[in-house]
Amino acid sequence: MKTFQLEGSKREGTGKKAAKAYRKEGLVPCVLYGSEGVTHFTVTKEGIRKLIYTPEIHIVDLTIGGKASVAILKETQYHPVSDELLHADFQQIAADKPVVIEIPVVLEGLAEGVKAGGKLSLEIRKLKVKGLYKNFPEKLAINIENLGLGKTIQVGKLHFENLEILNAKDNVVAAVKLTRAARGAAAKG
Repeated sequence: MKTFQLEGSKREGTGKKAAKAYRKEGLVPCVLYGSEGVTHFTVTKEGIRKLIYTPEIHIVDLTIGGKASVAILKETQYHPVSDELLHADFQQIAADKPVVIEIPVVLEGLAEGVKAGGKLSLEIRKLKVKGLYKNFPEKLAINIENLGLGKTIQVGKLHFENLEILNAKDNVVAAVKLTRAARGAAAKG
């Protein structure tokens, strides 16, 4: 799993008025939740941009006022009209405590159902998993070569070493759907 270096500075004021003043200066108000309590800090928009606008997941090496922490990005808030980043929450993590995170899903192989004229559909782009952060892969690879026409892969059928999947067991991750052309070919044959 990739790591991302992020430099922050402690913020003195909290609340709406202080947050608005920080945003006018081009800073993003952030909060780090951890074992030592809550830490309020700010980062530059440019500093956090590459962490936010990527499909990949990262472990964040966070330095706030000279103090280093290892964290994950937990939640972000955006302006409803301008889509500008308003706030970010980070969760401090430890090597021996499990963490819940969403990891992107990647489908590998060519499904049998696609060869027969079906259309592959990825229904869930990220799976919520629980485990130690050192065990997190960058992507969850799912082999779909044996997926036939009209068939699905559900969360309950998946297993990843050292990770517990928290999504509902009957949720569909991927499916090969029948297309109009495939139905026509099946009717003629």
